[in-house]
Amino acid sequence: MKLIKNIQSIAKDVIQQEAEALHKIVELIDDEFENCVYAILNSGGRVVISGVGKSAIVGQKIVATLNSTGTPALFMHAADAIHGDLGMIQTNDVVIVISKSGDTSEIKVLVPLLKRIGVTMIAMVSNRESYLAKNCKFILHAFAPREADPLNLAPTVSTSVTMALGDALAICLLEARGFTHDDFARFHPGGSLGKRLYLKICDIYPHNALPIVSETANLQEVILEMTSKRLGATAVNDVDGQMIGIITDGDLRRMLKEHQAIRILNLTAADIMTRSPISVSPDEYAVNALEIMQSRSITQVVVVEAGKVLGFVHLHDLLREGLV
Repeated sequence: MKLIKNIQSIAKDVIQQEAEALHKIVELIDDEFENCVYAILNSGGRVVISGVGKSAIVGQKIVATLNSTGTPALFMHAADAIHGDLGMIQTNDVVIVISKSGDTSEIKVLVPLLKRIGVTMIAMVSNRESYLAKNCKFILHAFAPREADPLNLAPTVSTSVTMALGDALAICLLEARGFTHDDFARFHPGGSLGKRLYLKICDIYPHNALPIVSETANLQEVILEMTSKRLGATAVNDVDGQMIGIITDGDLRRMLKEHQAIRILNLTAADIMTRSPISVSPDEYAVNALEIMQSRSITQVVVVEAGKVLGFVHLHDLLREGLV
């Protein structure tokens, strides 16, 4: 095997070339890009993306991003279009054709067929003077000065630029459509990502015990309640049933350290508790509760609504749900 002495410098050069190309296309985002966004928004149809080779692979990724951010999209391979796949296209669709050169044989066959259907066409192309660019209504200029390999052949810089341009298009459409957190959660229900987006406190706390003591409860009553409910904490209510504090294992340890044994026997829950404890509402997202626990170095939060204790959520609950 040939020993390569400059691997790190080669890798850094590739990334630098791609970074420079991405920086240059920032300057190419202009009214033309904006017109493409409005063309899609006003079409009433879907976005159909087509290409061949590496452009086809990048196109499939852009389709996935569009679909997950609220813009209906599908992929049609340029080579398969002439073998029946053109049937997926509707007249109100917008077709984005991806090609670095814009002059490949497959593109020159596809473009006239798309014109015959009458769809709006957008060229995502590096060469503005190409056949593709001259035959599309709009251009997304994915300019790539050269590829990163010494032969200037392997799609590297060009695919990075195209991918970034597709991401920019998708996010602009997301913003324009007013795509919300709840919309994103609806499209991503699976796995830990889905749970981070939709799982709420009200989905968790009903499965746990509800430890509560009165403010006049003695130490024995507090310990028995905490032990029997196995959450390492108990809420403390006043005579009106409103939560006024919480007692945790840590509170008990501090109490034992600070008071003499004879004094401990006379303590009540009100003497031990932490007043104004950290709480969450039942409609809060579980991932926000996790952030609270991590930032405050605590293992549980109490669920409260209108001053009433509804339950507890423990760090173990969030671990079990795969949020950690």
